[in-house]
Amino acid sequence: MADKRIGKKRPVGRDRVIFDILSHIILLILSALCLLPFLLVLSGSFSRQEDILTKGYRLIPVHVTTDAYKMLFRIPEELIRAYRVTILVTVVGTIFGLWFTSMAAYVISSKDFRYRYQVSFFFYFTSIFGGGLVPWYIFNTKYLHFHNSLIALILPILVNVTYLLILKSYMMNIPDSLYESARLDGAGDFTIYWNIVIPLSKSGLATVGLFIALAYWNDWYNAMLYMDEGSRNLYPLQYFLNNILTKAQAMNAAAARSGIPASDVPGEPMKLAMTVVATGPIVLLYPFLQRYFVKGVTIGAVKG
Repeated sequence: MADKRIGKKRPVGRDRVIFDILSHIILLILSALCLLPFLLVLSGSFSRQEDILTKGYRLIPVHVTTDAYKMLFRIPEELIRAYRVTILVTVVGTIFGLWFTSMAAYVISSKDFRYRYQVSFFFYFTSIFGGGLVPWYIFNTKYLHFHNSLIALILPILVNVTYLLILKSYMMNIPDSLYESARLDGAGDFTIYWNIVIPLSKSGLATVGLFIALAYWNDWYNAMLYMDEGSRNLYPLQYFLNNILTKAQAMNAAAARSGIPASDVPGEPMKLAMTVVATGPIVLLYPFLQRYFVKGVTIGAVKG
């Protein structure tokens, strides 16, 4: 009798079925609401300037046009070069950012490190107080000579304290017995870090890696600070697109003030087209990391 009971599946109650149906419906509605802004952006990028100004944003364009994309791709070589710079900075910055962040997180999460709380406080302190923009700029350009170089786009945001604390909390959930067994077998700290901590922290690393990659992909501020007109070949995608739009709007404003008919620049559709061009690759990357994302955030946020 016991074997038969174990082999049988418990019948699913009507309340459970109703709950599952309602939860799926609610999740579908929320997903559609989250997708709606991106669809509006995509539709607006194929709309005419006059239609957006007079009729607002619509899910289906009143008149379909590709003028905004033609304006962006007038200089395809420069756009492709900006893509290459952004991809290079994102890949290199994410790899080294994950490496340094995970190593620091392993050290301050290790119970064998006597001063882990003091070091954690110094990391946390820097996330609250900073020296200010002017000392930061002078230090990077005058002493570290980051001006007009790719390292200026990578090093300033290489390590983020928030991501460091997330990984620290994640690694503190790893059982101490694994560390003790490895040390009894003669393993050193780097061996434990590489062969035990890294494989067991894949979810946390994928989550933090996505955050770091997003930070590098969307960064334009450091390019504005450290790049000048002589380094256009080092412009990342976001700063390159921002320059195109800023110059086009400046030309229209100058023409309007002088009484000359403004050039036909689709300002609003161009902004939306820039958003599509800039966010497309990173949106395609997210589904591959989605299974790690929720698990990494929730587990890493359990313990402080």
